[in-house]
Amino acid sequence: MRRILLLIFALIPSIGTAQNLLNPTDYIYPIREVAGLYSANFGEMRPGHFHAGIDIKTDGVEGKPLVAVADGYVSRISVQAGGYGRAIYLTLHNGQTAVYGHLNRFRPDIDSLMQADRYRRKSNSVDRWFTPEQFPVKQGELIGYSGNSGSSGGPHLHYELRDTQDQRLRNVVSEGIICPIDSLPPRFMKLHYVEIDSLAEGVCIHRPMESYAVVRELEGRYRLTHEEPLPVGRKGYFVAEVTDRRNGVQNTFAVHRIGMEVDGKTCFEFQIDHFTHAYSSSCDAVSHYGLQLGSRNETIRLAQLEGAPSFCYPTLIERGLIRTHAEEVRTVRLTCDDDCGNRSTLTFMIKGRTTDYMAEPKDSTWVMIPMQHAKELRHGAEFSIHLPAKALYESTYARIEPGVIPQIDSGVVALSPAYRVLDTHTPLRKAATVVIHTYIPDSLRTRAMIAVRNWRDRAVAVGGKYSHGEVSATTRTAGDYFVVADIQEPTIHPIFNDGAALSKQLTFKVADNFSGIASWSLEIDGEWRPCDRYPSRGILVYHFDHPAEDRSHHYRLTVIDSAGNSAIREGSYRH
Repeated sequence: MRRILLLIFALIPSIGTAQNLLNPTDYIYPIREVAGLYSANFGEMRPGHFHAGIDIKTDGVEGKPLVAVADGYVSRISVQAGGYGRAIYLTLHNGQTAVYGHLNRFRPDIDSLMQADRYRRKSNSVDRWFTPEQFPVKQGELIGYSGNSGSSGGPHLHYELRDTQDQRLRNVVSEGIICPIDSLPPRFMKLHYVEIDSLAEGVCIHRPMESYAVVRELEGRYRLTHEEPLPVGRKGYFVAEVTDRRNGVQNTFAVHRIGMEVDGKTCFEFQIDHFTHAYSSSCDAVSHYGLQLGSRNETIRLAQLEGAPSFCYPTLIERGLIRTHAEEVRTVRLTCDDDCGNRSTLTFMIKGRTTDYMAEPKDSTWVMIPMQHAKELRHGAEFSIHLPAKALYESTYARIEPGVIPQIDSGVVALSPAYRVLDTHTPLRKAATVVIHTYIPDSLRTRAMIAVRNWRDRAVAVGGKYSHGEVSATTRTAGDYFVVADIQEPTIHPIFNDGAALSKQLTFKVADNFSGIASWSLEIDGEWRPCDRYPSRGILVYHFDHPAEDRSHHYRLTVIDSAGNSAIREGSYRH
């Protein structure tokens, strides 16, 4: 027993160390021959997820050498059309995992193994894991070359550090591992106020938002253009639109921290230093989702929603809500910090209104959807939606109403009315299951799927399948749901003349009108060949991996969309 206790006490310091900041001296810079400029930072709020790392500019080109930031081993390589594209994962001896995304290619020995795996499985994608003995690496050792693969809008390196044990992502800038040149404080762009009231069931009702312009007095100091104290209700919260810049680039960045003091007392603090992928989508609750959809700024809600996680709120009193009595005057001070230590402030006065906002009770046509419990809504036999427990970030009321079908492509046929339950500005934490019963001709049943009218007033494919008179699908997008059939095949255009002499690669321009490209297969002289897809550029590329023979070759490319429509292009080239 005594030996067991001694062992437990011996482990306590190491447990504490795992929670401390990382040691910046353990690491070197992950990429060589670049200027050291950035295009995105950790925790940037994007609809649906926090940005998991930092994006390092590669001076507009591909092929910059990537090196191991510390001793360890290659534990995983991944090749996919979206996401990180070509990615390499290094498990480090210090308990961290380094991730490099959007590569052009791996170093030769890893690249050869990856290609062999693709040929063996006849698969364009790869996801391989390795043991420490297979690919050990020393700090500074070459592991690959930067690129523009996956969901990338231009050449850059996506770099991140994770705790290996639980895959918790770390802010490498705030922890001093990456040190950008940054003397520019964050910017306050706009301020919003939301008054709230709670109905008897405990559902929070939001009054229409009030917005106020912000101007800069001095570098790092801001004020409202509204000179009188802001009129506020007995209970409400603020939303701050903020952004950040760095020296030498025009990109905008996420802020690291924002705090709020009321009458000199800190009552709210948001700070993003870490998160796990399980909580990445909670950025839709940390931000004001409706504003964030159409804003280039960070729209940070200075209050915690019912279903928002607590890891990013170091200080939280009454969830950030501000209570103000009639005629009461209070002082609010907001402080905003970037991850390089620059700070800006915004100070203003508020004054309690003499009249209270009273939310009107909902009539019997509305159904309460408690956040903690599953709920199903039905409209006869034609439409149903199942919301699992914790699908929403706060309890609300909803009802099924007629929706709107926006203008759709000529290759898409609408096959049902549209149904609306939650508006497009409602974030879904978990996927809802939508079922629509409608008549579908036999010839269209294999092409049928559910679409949604999104916040841009556009029809977007959700997916799903037809069975026994109805189409069902799961989705994390709220809006107006309806059934469509995508009847148009993808398009394929070779970016070379038929019979042309080529030295490096085959490149095809590919596109789909609605449901999206699901799969593709390339054959050369009747044999399968690996083909890389670059979605942001709309191309498929086969990089020649066989010796040139100076003879004619025949190709056959098949592309299939998510509705099952297929297109085939055949031709020849010399290599």
